[in-house]
Amino acid sequence: MVPRAVSRALFPTPIILLVLLAARSASAAEWEGTLKASARLLVDTNAPRDFSDGSTPSPGVDPALSLLGAAEGRVTFERTQLVGRYELGGRMYPGFPSEDTLIQTGALEGSLALGTEFGVGAEGHAKDRRGGTRAYSDLGTSLFIEYAPDVRMALRVRGGARRFVYRPDATANFGGAELGATGRYRFNRRHSLSLFGEWGARRYGIQARPRPGVEGGTQGRREDGALTAGLNYSYRGPVSLGLGYSYQEVSSNSFGETVLRHRVTGTAGVRLPWKLTLMAQGSLGITRYPDGIYLSPEIILLEEDEGQNSLALKLARPVSEHVDLELSWGLWSTRLPRNDLTYARQMFGLGVTWRD
Repeated sequence: MVPRAVSRALFPTPIILLVLLAARSASAAEWEGTLKASARLLVDTNAPRDFSDGSTPSPGVDPALSLLGAAEGRVTFERTQLVGRYELGGRMYPGFPSEDTLIQTGALEGSLALGTEFGVGAEGHAKDRRGGTRAYSDLGTSLFIEYAPDVRMALRVRGGARRFVYRPDATANFGGAELGATGRYRFNRRHSLSLFGEWGARRYGIQARPRPGVEGGTQGRREDGALTAGLNYSYRGPVSLGLGYSYQEVSSNSFGETVLRHRVTGTAGVRLPWKLTLMAQGSLGITRYPDGIYLSPEIILLEEDEGQNSLALKLARPVSEHVDLELSWGLWSTRLPRNDLTYARQMFGLGVTWRD
């Protein structure tokens, strides 16, 4: 059963209902869909995701079992299109049952073409994580307008709302409006460039923390402005390459909550002999806290990258038309300024993936 809050995020506005009504009048439809399931045996060198001062090794080495299922579908009519995606994953640690997690993500998008170049639509997304020490729900919905004069260029502008609920600490909950834009230009079938930008106004239910030494007056409720912008370049040829840069700035009226981050990411994939495929992904980041740091390490680790720096490798080989065997390794690390606490984690995995 889908929780009521998640259901509202996945079916956000009357626009989708209009799309469905318009779709009923279409005489034909094109259907596409994919299914994927994977299972992996893992060795995690920092299962509790602890920070350390470097004086003692992490006591968190533990095996784990990871399961993931995903489904994606698309139905296209003459002027309308619906796209849906759902993923369900879990991870179990025999030595650290408090870190067992269950994660669900879902998204639904409906669009309506207005002529040959413009389109409008609505989208909703939800992510819910239960278990462990970092349980949260992240819900969002928005309306968008698209401009695509040809297959080489596409531009989307959207506006909507977001709600974030952090279950271990309600003071981190926020909600607010968001505006964003994404653009893509394909130079040819191998080279493409995309740009993105997003701004969000976040309102919290707690009072802003005053600056030390300032007496009198009140800051009112905590309010943040979150800005993200960046670009990505991709190459598709004998070798697949990707390079991206992003800048993130969270400006807060609460002392110690302002964050500035620069981040560079890279991806690569290449075919090897014996039907092997090698994939690599890495990132480097620089983060500054102008007021020092009051952010909880647990909240920092809500991000999928788990720190500013990471490197992941995966070697895959098909054993049948639908089944691949995979060998993986990943390293994540970060360092908190002013207190010399570090976070480091390695993950070794052996798994199998089925696709249809």
